[in-house]
Amino acid sequence: MTLATSQDFGGDAEAVVDVDIDADFARSVIAGLSVPQKQLEPKWLYDALGAKLFEAICEVDTYYPTRMEMQVLANRADEIAASLGDNLILVEPGSGEGVKVRLLLDALGERVAVYVPVDIAADQLIFLGQTISAAYPEILVAPVVADFTGAFTMPSDLPDGPRVLFFPGSTVGNFDPQTAQELLARLRVESRAEALLIGVDSCKDANRLVAAYDDPVGVTAAFDKNILNRINRELGGTFDLSAFHHEARVVPEKSRVEMHLVSDREQTVEVAGVPFAFAKGETIHTESSHKYAPEEFRALAAGAGWRGEAVWSDTDGLFSLHLLRAD
Repeated sequence: MTLATSQDFGGDAEAVVDVDIDADFARSVIAGLSVPQKQLEPKWLYDALGAKLFEAICEVDTYYPTRMEMQVLANRADEIAASLGDNLILVEPGSGEGVKVRLLLDALGERVAVYVPVDIAADQLIFLGQTISAAYPEILVAPVVADFTGAFTMPSDLPDGPRVLFFPGSTVGNFDPQTAQELLARLRVESRAEALLIGVDSCKDANRLVAAYDDPVGVTAAFDKNILNRINRELGGTFDLSAFHHEARVVPEKSRVEMHLVSDREQTVEVAGVPFAFAKGETIHTESSHKYAPEEFRALAAGAGWRGEAVWSDTDGLFSLHLLRAD
């Protein structure tokens, strides 16, 4: 673990740098391509280009989650803010571009003392730290460059105050239920948060899910295939992107939609000098997005030590935002 000065991040406090991305990426990719159902961890989708492509996905008409969550935050921001208290330390795992947190910060106003964004993408975190510091000069910004899916270190010199985890975007849905429960339990312990405000995508029909995760414009396909570009660039991969296509698959029995990259022919690809054979039609599972009815998610969160306090939804019940308290 190394430290970076706040000047590097445009913030006011030292930022903890707690991840070796290159080594972790290589280990993860080789391990994932070595199992019978080839897979890649979804966190690797979000390099600089991947993050920009995901922003574009959020603008596609058929991709509802971001739009619905923003609607809930905008419509219920004052009510949500009143539920959180004062002198807050707001911690956001997987902060990304920080679009949604601005709605919350605007509603909270002087109630926020410190904002701790946590993200694996250092360049994106630098920009976020700069923009939040400029827009909200009264807030101490203390970024952490880390992979929140593993153990990470919170800044050691934070002031006293109630800690709130802000975990929007239905990111929790990228994990299977057991792993999601373990993640929520670990985040509670590591952040020492008293409250959790989390976005959760609701169950819905298969046609709507496929349209959201395999849009007709092809932005999601470009986002998914970009991980192969990243492997080629950073790990000496030999993927031919034209030999793979993106596919969204709804798995009703697991209440989730899966993203796959499908091999269009028999081929062998090398990554860091290691060969991987593909049969025609064989897939790489790149991401899952689990969907929960509000009561199902509250039960999952309870197993991680979080007690449901309030839930807000959009007018069509497509997406829910939960406020939970640590037991």
